[in-house]
Amino acid sequence: MHRLLRTFTALTAAAALGLTAGCSSGSDSGPGEEKKKGEASAAASPKAARSAPHRFWVDPQSEAARQVREWQQEGRTRDAEALKSIADQPMAVWPAGDDPAPDIKKATAGATDEDRTAVLVAYNIPHRDCGQHSAGGAHDAAYYRQWLGTFAETIGNSKALVILEPDAIPHIVDGCTPAQYHEERYELLSEAIERLKRQPNVRVYLDAGNPGWINDPYQLTLPLQRAGVARADGFSLNVSNFQDDDTVKAYGRKVSATVGGKHFVMDSSRNGKGPLAGDRQDAWCNPPGRGLGTPPTDRTGDPLLDAYLWIKRPGDSDGPCRGGPAAGQWWPDYALGLVRNAKA
Repeated sequence: MHRLLRTFTALTAAAALGLTAGCSSGSDSGPGEEKKKGEASAAASPKAARSAPHRFWVDPQSEAARQVREWQQEGRTRDAEALKSIADQPMAVWPAGDDPAPDIKKATAGATDEDRTAVLVAYNIPHRDCGQHSAGGAHDAAYYRQWLGTFAETIGNSKALVILEPDAIPHIVDGCTPAQYHEERYELLSEAIERLKRQPNVRVYLDAGNPGWINDPYQLTLPLQRAGVARADGFSLNVSNFQDDDTVKAYGRKVSATVGGKHFVMDSSRNGKGPLAGDRQDAWCNPPGRGLGTPPTDRTGDPLLDAYLWIKRPGDSDGPCRGGPAAGQWWPDYALGLVRNAKA
């Protein structure tokens, strides 16, 4: 069975790791932190942001950006320069733990300062990931509603693009999520769309998997409809996966035709070489030889494709496979491999 790549482990593990994807650790800071903030501001100037071929915020404190600075200090200038291919691009923020507010505040504040859009991932649905590498999520529906409410309220009037619950719909379709949880999941996703859309500058894309996972796109039609995709801005595809651009776009057009012509966004963070050849069950987990894909942009030239996005943060491990660390942990060697194999 083809699997999506995972960005986070269980909530408890994510909290323990402190969200290695460059998330905020709180509002208190000492002199050292103030220096880092100054360096970050210089690294992501408004002028540079305005010249970018997209409207999305670049996190100057991402793990990739921190690694660049560390390698520069160590004299690894060639590797540092190469890694800028990741560090200089906008990537999604995956708020961690029981309180999504700190990570969202950081992203939306930075985006607002530069008149940019923060890309956020809401990933906390109950029974998340069927107990696998990214297992966890809210312990019940009531808690999820509270968490999602905090998520939306923290965005406020800021500009944000939200990827809603990677895997949630495909895991209904493939039967991984037990049938007794399906109705609740449809209700929670529908309510989440409605709540997020109350914020005036939020765009919401409900996740719909990838063509290497749910081979027949028409299997997604009714589940997407029941989850409220009609009230969303569209759906997302290829999150944390490796399907190439042309394959994903063709798939997206088929899905769109069955859900009222809805637009879509796609994750192109690591699909520069396409998926790993062969029908291997572990093809989703840190596959070798993969490369960076199309850089993030909302200038796609495709009337249905709203944006190429880097939703999976390149360099974050998919899990403890092929010598990698736990899911969500930064893995610089893998990141360099993605750079070296980047789409031409």
